[in-house]
Amino acid sequence: MKFLPADEQLAILERGVVDLVDRDDLRKRLAASRDTGRPLRVKFGIDPSSPDIHLGHTVPLRKLRDFQRLGHRVIVLWGTATAMVGDPTGRNKTRPALTREQVEANKQTYRAQVGAVLDIADVEERENGEWFHQQSFMDCIALASRYTVARMLERDDFQKRHREHQPIAVHEFLYPLLQGHDSVELRCDVEIGGTDQLFNLMVGRDLQAQAGQTPQVCLTMPLLEGLDGSQKMSKSLGNYVGVAESASVQFGKLMKVPNELLAKYFLLLTDVSVERAAELVRNPLEAKFSLADAVVAGFHGAAAAAAARAEYDRVHQQGGLPDVLPEWSPAADFRRTPEGKAPLPAAIAAAGLAASSSDARRLIEGGGVRVDGVVVRDVRTALAAGAFVVQVGKGKAARFLIA
Repeated sequence: MKFLPADEQLAILERGVVDLVDRDDLRKRLAASRDTGRPLRVKFGIDPSSPDIHLGHTVPLRKLRDFQRLGHRVIVLWGTATAMVGDPTGRNKTRPALTREQVEANKQTYRAQVGAVLDIADVEERENGEWFHQQSFMDCIALASRYTVARMLERDDFQKRHREHQPIAVHEFLYPLLQGHDSVELRCDVEIGGTDQLFNLMVGRDLQAQAGQTPQVCLTMPLLEGLDGSQKMSKSLGNYVGVAESASVQFGKLMKVPNELLAKYFLLLTDVSVERAAELVRNPLEAKFSLADAVVAGFHGAAAAAAARAEYDRVHQQGGLPDVLPEWSPAADFRRTPEGKAPLPAAIAAAGLAASSSDARRLIEGGGVRVDGVVVRDVRTALAAGAFVVQVGKGKAARFLIA
């Protein structure tokens, strides 16, 4: 394959990067790769600790895609062993270990979503269980002897937990060594991770040097804040946009991106140039439409993005309803009226259309609730058996199925 000149490749690869250890080394490797025709080996480790990924996870995946498009060899390393240990990065307590069955199940759904960003057919997929599941306890002791406790305690999260008298299990010290040893096994030229992974990536450099290999280049990408504008994107915090979500759901969520994060989202989640993004963010509303269109089209195609935009306009600007409504039915412990009806405020809260029953009552009193298209203002309203379309404001609606 004919590689681009090193400086042209570097200009593409540096977009959005935080740490690059080091830049000159990467440039030399790119030049040598072009001269010899040998692609660089670029590793990204994924611990399949949960079944779904969100846009925050795609930030390093998109950087892998850059390497892939430039002709380099992308290695997706499934942490089938390390996921059972648990990465302590950024945690204030020990993460529960997973079983092999849980890891394998998560890997299968995760893999399909990774394929939405990378050309998965052109990826070298490996599992670190290939070597770690074959090693003995004495092999583990030998690996542990290659790093000191003092070096481990240089990690910010370990220091913080130690100061706050939070327990640190011995196996957590082993995790960076396991990740670093992966680089030795794979003979990586480059490893990519989030900024919170820099310590682990640097351990890989040290272990490669000890093994007589040329230490890898470490490249980190920013962590992406979620829709709340402050916390890291996380499914548990509810501030995420899922890769597997429908085009309309993705579009609607991206329209909620805080104005101050628009430039960062353009930089990390799209191919829009920095100059064009700077122009767009001067008009935040139009910038959000452009952002949502670019991201949704990347996962679902241009036609799906256009349909999602049309649905968004119908729901939010014309007061219409989405094409597909979520359904809600009362749980067994839902408190009904003596007549067996479902009190509307409690039902709205239980369906997630309001934060609480009291919040739902305020919305009803303010004329913000419709049942089958009719405004309801009586907070004592209760729904008998049947199917009802309940709309709260312009952006929330569900089909209530009352048995």
